[in-house]
Amino acid sequence: MTSASNARDLRAELDSLTTEAFRPELADIDRLPTLDIARLMNGEDTAVPAAVGQRLPEIAAAIDAIADRMAQGGRLIYAGAGTAGRLGVLDASECPPTFNTHPSQVLGLIAGGPEAMVTSIEGAEDSKDLARADLDALALTAADTVVGISASGRTPYAIGAVEHARAQGALTIGLSCNPDSALAAAAEHGIEIVVGPELLTGSTRLKAGTAQKLVLNMLSTITMIRLGKTYGNLMVDVRASNDKLRARSRRIVALATGADDADIERALTEADGEVKTAILILLGDVDGATAARLLEEAGGHLRAALAAAT
Repeated sequence: MTSASNARDLRAELDSLTTEAFRPELADIDRLPTLDIARLMNGEDTAVPAAVGQRLPEIAAAIDAIADRMAQGGRLIYAGAGTAGRLGVLDASECPPTFNTHPSQVLGLIAGGPEAMVTSIEGAEDSKDLARADLDALALTAADTVVGISASGRTPYAIGAVEHARAQGALTIGLSCNPDSALAAAAEHGIEIVVGPELLTGSTRLKAGTAQKLVLNMLSTITMIRLGKTYGNLMVDVRASNDKLRARSRRIVALATGADDADIERALTEADGEVKTAILILLGDVDGATAARLLEEAGGHLRAALAAAT
């Protein structure tokens, strides 16, 4: 097939995608006052949460499947190109400081590698082979989960990642913003958040990007809740790596226990700064070594450890 015919086929494919549709009613948007454009854009964004809400059953099913794999030692791996890839890397990078995960537990792959976070790597998104190689470099196992992310649902890199992961027995999820996408079809769990045409034709870093970010927030956050990384709505596995997080750690222990500052400092010192352990010391009236043992026996779930302590 010639490059010209390839280009025609790709153009026809893009013409069929909801995310790429042209909106003639916005053809004069560049002539509008800035405030009017801002209002239009804000109005567009308000539709995104509702679109996500329509897919909550699929999202919840995917989360439960991810949590089951991660509870057995599996990893959560995002794979995408361009904006989708950057969103995956962003979500992965925020898990260690928020939930005290090891950097290897939640990973983000972007077509073209780390340089693609800030520079467009031409052609990287078109390669299924590149996705396979990136996953092979991580020594993918059947315990892992791979989430392919693509607004269009047709990006070869994301589809290739999901296809390769599924062949290896890993759990696969396809997150896209078009109905009946190839990505969703390739994955065990397809999540299609249809947000409609963009304010700027084809600029899927807008509504589609926002939808993907909302879903990724759910995938990682609720998975971590299921894994016992929170106590109620408190981030008890927060990693105190800077002054702000150290202050947050003390505040979380105070909110969970109602203890005074002196007891909180004592417990955190005995717990070597681990918030979850400090809370168990105070609420379970146990020493640091016992608290650590109870948490290990409970698989890190504070409520279960507290029940065992009392």
